[in-house]
Amino acid sequence: MKEVFQLLLQLIVPPVPEKVRDDFAVLGASHLQDQSRLLSLAMAFTVPFILYASGFGSTPAVRYGIPIAVGTTCFICFVSLIKDRNASGDPSLARQFMMEAAIFSASVCTLVSVWCVVGWWNASSTLKLFYPFTLAAGSLTTIYCLSTVRWAAIINIVIGIIPITILMLFSGERIYISAAISLIMVTFFLFRMVTQQNKQFINLLLLQHEMKELAETDPLTGLYNRRALSEFLEKEIAQDDIKETFSVALIDLDDFKPVNDQYGHAIGDKLLVEVSKRLQNVCGEDAIAARMGGDEFAVLTLRGSSLHHDQVANLLLSSLVVPCNIDGHIINISASVGVAVWPHDGVTAKALFEIADQALYAAKEEGPNRSLERA
Repeated sequence: MKEVFQLLLQLIVPPVPEKVRDDFAVLGASHLQDQSRLLSLAMAFTVPFILYASGFGSTPAVRYGIPIAVGTTCFICFVSLIKDRNASGDPSLARQFMMEAAIFSASVCTLVSVWCVVGWWNASSTLKLFYPFTLAAGSLTTIYCLSTVRWAAIINIVIGIIPITILMLFSGERIYISAAISLIMVTFFLFRMVTQQNKQFINLLLLQHEMKELAETDPLTGLYNRRALSEFLEKEIAQDDIKETFSVALIDLDDFKPVNDQYGHAIGDKLLVEVSKRLQNVCGEDAIAARMGGDEFAVLTLRGSSLHHDQVANLLLSSLVVPCNIDGHIINISASVGVAVWPHDGVTAKALFEIADQALYAAKEEGPNRSLERA
């Protein structure tokens, strides 16, 4: 039974793929915020007309209390939504905003649903349809606004649409039964639109993520490419906190060309993949490994990294000491490393790369498997 419920839940509210979950939260919060501003203002301005039309056949609490409470709440919501509530792209704040919006919409929907049911029950036959019509206009619009928070949209359907629909279906009057069936159909197709829009958002984000990966990733090794490393480096420099240093290490494999000449380029490519894995293992979460092109690699140690710049070169070289077994071929590999440290060797990305490059070639002149810090 539990498995059936989970399967049904996934069909109704499928999970967002993890790799675009943060982006989806930000996009969803932005969409919800833009839509909610106009909706809140429209609902607030609608209240006076509801007060005018719902006076006949309703109690004072239904006529004045609930509409005024809803209108006041919506106006306060509009004022609060004037400022940027999703913090310009912060995923955690975006999720918080979406949760607040879901709770707020469910609360308002509950008030309106009570107003509609009580009003419909007490109204004369000539005024009964006014209540479900008004409820449908507000609830269906709210459901559409909640398209990026599908579970919240479902809650609004359950709270807002279902109670009055049941009342009309069992009223015994043809006109109300017809109105209930029409409301069910409209809600069904609206939820289908919400589902499709939700999928479109996710597919768009997946496509953007894939394009970003292609733009930032080396297709052979899976490491970041030169462009991506430069962007990470610029972000580290932009922090401008001299209390925490970081370093750039350039790695060049020694005598890689003879490997291609002896074993072929296919074996050479697999060797580069193996080297990439070893460099990535050294870096872990403390540094960023990238392939600069050919047999050249780079490692950017981040601020606060446990990999100190005095140790990173030796660790990188040590990772290559063990021979590589590539398709049964035992291949010895070594490398030269040049390191530049911010801000001692330069305060710009260009300066750091130049110093690291000079240190690299100075290390190569001293022989294989060597490293130098600064030129």
